[in-house]
Amino acid sequence: MSLADAVSVDLEAALKALASERRLQILHWLKDPTAHFPSQEHGDPIEHGACNQFIVEKLGVSQPAGSRHLKILADADLVIPSRRKGWTYYRRNEPAIAELVARMSEI
Repeated sequence: MSLADAVSVDLEAALKALASERRLQILHWLKDPTAHFPSQEHGDPIEHGACNQFIVEKLGVSQPAGSRHLKILADADLVIPSRRKGWTYYRRNEPAIAELVARMSEI
């Protein structure tokens, strides 16, 4: 079985998600959330990721625009959302990102 057969990442959705400078910036920030976002009351930045509010504020866009960027990343399985105390936190999906990189190296 080839790597492409074992990969669950939707290559087209992932590449479309990565076709935005803002979404690339979000992924970069989430690589080290403690360095890029303030401390959080309800979610551990390493375990749960960064609060959507902090991500949107740092992007400098409206809440709907920021939520749309995060949804695209989540739909492409590049980030994992988790709900805590009424807030949504996002962290990178490292296994999916590794699969995407491996798939890209096959092209």
